[in-house]
Amino acid sequence: MTDLETPVAPPRAGPAWRRAAPALLGYAAVRALGLVTLAVWSAARDKSPHQLLSARWDSLWYTRVAELGYGYEVRLPNGDVHSNLAFFPLLPWLERAFAAVTPLSYADAGLLVSALASLAAAWGIFAVADHVYGSRAGVCAVLLWAVLPVGIVQSMAYSESLFTALAAWSLYAVLTGRWLTAGLLASLAGLTRPVGAAVVAAVWVAAIASFVRERGVPAQTGAPRWRRALAMLIAPLGAAGYVLWVGSHTGKGPLGYLDVQAGWRNGFDGGYAFARFVADKFTSFPSALAGLALIIGVGLLVWLYVICVRQRQPLPLLVYAGVVTLLALCASSYFGSKPRLLLPAFPLLLPPALALARLRTSRSAWVLGGVAVVSAAYGAFWLNGSGPP
Repeated sequence: MTDLETPVAPPRAGPAWRRAAPALLGYAAVRALGLVTLAVWSAARDKSPHQLLSARWDSLWYTRVAELGYGYEVRLPNGDVHSNLAFFPLLPWLERAFAAVTPLSYADAGLLVSALASLAAAWGIFAVADHVYGSRAGVCAVLLWAVLPVGIVQSMAYSESLFTALAAWSLYAVLTGRWLTAGLLASLAGLTRPVGAAVVAAVWVAAIASFVRERGVPAQTGAPRWRRALAMLIAPLGAAGYVLWVGSHTGKGPLGYLDVQAGWRNGFDGGYAFARFVADKFTSFPSALAGLALIIGVGLLVWLYVICVRQRQPLPLLVYAGVVTLLALCASSYFGSKPRLLLPAFPLLLPPALALARLRTSRSAWVLGGVAVVSAAYGAFWLNGSGPP
């Protein structure tokens, strides 16, 4: 079944799409609820939900890359330089491709890519959870991912849905021994977001662990070793290729991409800037309540990860979730973006999904339905206010 020593749910008969259908239908219903709520809320505030989803914040940068290519930048009064080289190319490439073969604008092509990718991501999350814990946990995991407070981002012309789809299916390929597929999808994930490094790490660690276990053992009937080695070679090509191209394009060498990110005040500081941001909240009231909520939120993430370890999740899932969480919390970027940056860390949802799967269907449906309503309202409020950075 797999050359990884992981707990796996018993195999069940039936086409893959049929097993995933309840999860996908539930996911589509939650996303539809969120979009309808956004439309009603936006109409009450005389705003365009279409613009909020496709023509603000990062979606504008992706559209500009799709339409004009790289080279656009904005110089701020404080000296910062915001270059569109910070945005990885796979989403703009897809926007350009869809716009070329359909009547859609680049912005609408971005929405279409996001919609299709979010369904692919939901299916990938189901496949992973179903493989490890069974179909009920798979459905609950997908619905939990859908009802996250910032779940509305999954319907925006952002790259989170596309990245999560590639990451989830790459991890599923690793778990099922499809190494070349895992390496190719990891490479594509690396062309989507900088956090593609998490998928590469998962593929590498899983492959190395399998080599260690087989040390001194003759070749077995599982995946040939050359496939795992080739997957390790392919996995980082996407991210490495783009980063090296940026360095060549800017004339600043292999580390040129870091300079581009520095222009956005993005970087990895081990969480120092975030810790200072949280500490500053306690200098006044009621901002101290926000600081306390942030500490509770970080504590919840750590607690979920500990549970994932205690439940003996497969090694690639632990590595992937750990790297995504670490990069999100320890980046010095705009702090309001951290919940969005954590969206791809879906393995953290498997413990609560497993708990919901053990409840009666009616009870878990009431819980998820109630959270879906709250999430839809929050998403509409959020996008009509500060919104995602």
